[in-house]
Amino acid sequence: MRVPTFQDVLIARKQIAPYLARTPLHSYPAIDELTGASCFIKHENYQPVGAFKVRGGINLVSQMSKEERSRGVICASTGNHGQSVAYGARLFNVPARIVVPEGANPGKVAAMRGLGAEVIFHGERFDDARVHCEEIARETGARYVHSGDEPLLIAGVATYALEMFEDQPELDVVLVPVGGGSGAAGVCVAARALGARVRIIGVQSQNSPAAYESWRHKEMLEAPNRTFAEGLATGAGFALPQRILWDMLDDFVLVKDEEIRLAMRWMIERAHTLAEGAGASPLAAAYLLRDELKGKKVGLVCSGGNTSLEHLRQALA
Repeated sequence: MRVPTFQDVLIARKQIAPYLARTPLHSYPAIDELTGASCFIKHENYQPVGAFKVRGGINLVSQMSKEERSRGVICASTGNHGQSVAYGARLFNVPARIVVPEGANPGKVAAMRGLGAEVIFHGERFDDARVHCEEIARETGARYVHSGDEPLLIAGVATYALEMFEDQPELDVVLVPVGGGSGAAGVCVAARALGARVRIIGVQSQNSPAAYESWRHKEMLEAPNRTFAEGLATGAGFALPQRILWDMLDDFVLVKDEEIRLAMRWMIERAHTLAEGAGASPLAAAYLLRDELKGKKVGLVCSGGNTSLEHLRQALA
């Protein structure tokens, strides 16, 4: 697997431009008051599937060969990656199958089906679904789309970072959620190519720290995967994003699930926006690091807004 280049990111922007509008980068005085920093929220929750990953899905499917498209695509997902692949597949008339864990977010499942994908339930956790998905891909010959180890996915999602640095070139810090790590890897690739003098910090849940531990030890590691926040829920590090993060990520922090739920509430109260757990985690980290971030310009990646009603009730409680 090769590391995507800045040229790949520019090609991705051209590929997705006909299908996706630029998402806003907004600031909110009440968020600044909370963190002590000048915060700018990148609203990837405004995407048509409610999450940043759709950029990668469109970029990848748009560049598949005619023969690959005829075999269809398959992926494993807790929801957002599956929606992105399904969205791209629908645009280019490609059959799509998504393997999800048994307890997958019902709203995300309904969205994937609404986009025309076949949804297959398997296992308790994401990693159970991933193994089953890989077995189906081998049996059927469908194009397996890994949620992290895909250069075209990383190049696609890196386009939101490109927009951030264009809209606010003097950012001191960017806080970005990490599950598999494609989003954080994309931010790193864009920042390095642009020569941006910005500190990039990954954020993951203490209850699912596989990517954090893999980054910290610079080797592929597994860890318990128990967070409620689907976008942060992986039980093992992903090879390609980790290669990029080992080289380019400045720091990595863990936040508690209860801190993420509180941040979801703050996003509603103070930024008038609905964020799922992963999308709210950068705000949780900014509050945790508020002494360090005081007075700085900070980008917060709201990676998605696809929370379930149950998770929303828990956050508001």
